[in-house]
Amino acid sequence: MPSLALVQPDLGMLAALAARLSGMPIRDIAPGAVGGNNRIYRVEGVAERFALKCYPHLVGDTRDRLGTEFTALEFLGRHGVTEVPRTVAADRAAGVALYSWVEGNPIGAVGAADIDAVLAFVARLAGLAQVGGELPLASEACLSGAELVRQVERRLARLTEIAIGRPELAALLKDGVVPALARSVARARAALDLTVDLAPARRTLSASDFGFHNSLRTTNGELCFVDFEYFGWDDPVKLVADFLLHPGMTLGADDRQRFFEGARAVFAIDAAFIIRFEMLYPLYALRWCLIILNEFLPERWSRRVFAGAGDRTEAEQRQLTKAQRLLEAMQVSNGDFLFAQGSDVERAVLKTEAEPLPR
Repeated sequence: MPSLALVQPDLGMLAALAARLSGMPIRDIAPGAVGGNNRIYRVEGVAERFALKCYPHLVGDTRDRLGTEFTALEFLGRHGVTEVPRTVAADRAAGVALYSWVEGNPIGAVGAADIDAVLAFVARLAGLAQVGGELPLASEACLSGAELVRQVERRLARLTEIAIGRPELAALLKDGVVPALARSVARARAALDLTVDLAPARRTLSASDFGFHNSLRTTNGELCFVDFEYFGWDDPVKLVADFLLHPGMTLGADDRQRFFEGARAVFAIDAAFIIRFEMLYPLYALRWCLIILNEFLPERWSRRVFAGAGDRTEAEQRQLTKAQRLLEAMQVSNGDFLFAQGSDVERAVLKTEAEPLPR
């Protein structure tokens, strides 16, 4: 069967697929949540409700997102992690997978208990390090400062290519990102050896695209974490930085402080965690500036179209504004811990003492 991720699927065909994968007759199927890269359908079986997820297979993206997510959720379920969807079955050729349906709503107002639930999940992933040896690296894992710099430079080069004829984007890259990158790299190199990979014993399992934007509040008030397409091994610093910087969430300074202090405790065995975080955080902020601008890339926009995206011009302008605000926050913070909250630029320097870097 050809991949259903290449076209807008027919509901009848999807219902037949769901029946085969679930092993039961299907009463109804309807579009569910729209993701950034995928489509999810709510499937009503005669005895159970499921989520059918379609994964786009696009030219230029060789990542096996279906395989990564299904394997990750199987692994987590096998080790007693219940705050994630349960796997049912997958058809890789068709580009679809069937999971348990999670009855819940997007996370609204975030409280201390929610931050603690996230930290508990992070701790569970860290605790599975001894049994996850067969799992791959996370997508775009950054096990060294040099790899982080390479990723920023690669994204910058691609956006520069398509910035011709887009003066606002070109100016942001040339006058904002390029000088900020030079400053941030020099700052990091003064304190760290960027060429050394993080030792396997200091790595953690990470959902990669992790946060409240990929979580649901279930009917009993607990959190369920979804979207594990990029799951794998990574530097804990990247996990923490990505959570704090992700533009899909709006967290107050107190919530961010609580998360950082909790994560610091989870990874306390890593004596260089603080200095790595302190030196690499501005580079992760620049990486997020460029990720935010993905809407300008033709190959990335095609994914959004599949997932039901709206007007491209509006999306590009919205993302350009977000990236500008994050760069403004970097200039205000002068390389310190920076937190960009919602539509405002907010500076909040965490009161932590950097531990000495082992030589």
